[in-house]
Amino acid sequence: MFYAFARGVLLALSKVLFRIKITGTEHVPTSGVFIVAPSHRSYFDTPFASFVTRRRIRFMAKEELFKHPVGAKLFLALGGIPVTRGSASARSATKAVQHALESGEPAAVFPEGTRAHGLTITPLFDGTAYLAVKLGCPIVPVAIGGSEAILASGKKLPKLHRVSVHVGAPIYPPEGASTRKRADLVSVSDELMKSLQSLFDAANADAGVQ
Repeated sequence: MFYAFARGVLLALSKVLFRIKITGTEHVPTSGVFIVAPSHRSYFDTPFASFVTRRRIRFMAKEELFKHPVGAKLFLALGGIPVTRGSASARSATKAVQHALESGEPAAVFPEGTRAHGLTITPLFDGTAYLAVKLGCPIVPVAIGGSEAILASGKKLPKLHRVSVHVGAPIYPPEGASTRKRADLVSVSDELMKSLQSLFDAANADAGVQ
């Protein structure tokens, strides 16, 4: 209930401040687990991506946010997955997201990794494809246009700007795909990148970003 309340408040504020528009929510599965794969240009992308479904989406968050008892309860209630930064962080993050998915909840993974810049989707890491193939679950591509104009990497003060979120059709791992086959992971990542770029182009156009 707390997650639903917090999501509702943030969505209402986003409609007023950023005139947010969300397109393609009919593509989001209403049951079962799936991986939300958003474009990443701003810290605001995490709440924006959560608006594509009423279901709680699990997101990775740095472990430091969970050290205080109050903070731990808050971020866990909001769907946070504590992840250690530094050595072997990529592997530990993948395992943490896998555990969340195996518990029955959808989870979000930014396939570009860190925040990128510009209108072109950067080369994707294989973590998203790996999880989809390993668990046999779909990937839901989500492109967020306009968020970089609000708070880009390196900026401290946010600005008001229109935001458009485009959700694409789920991408399912090919039948018989294996995490041991590099070609299978590359195939899924390539399909995801093509879908994200097409959606990102449309989302940026709707948000007035050129």
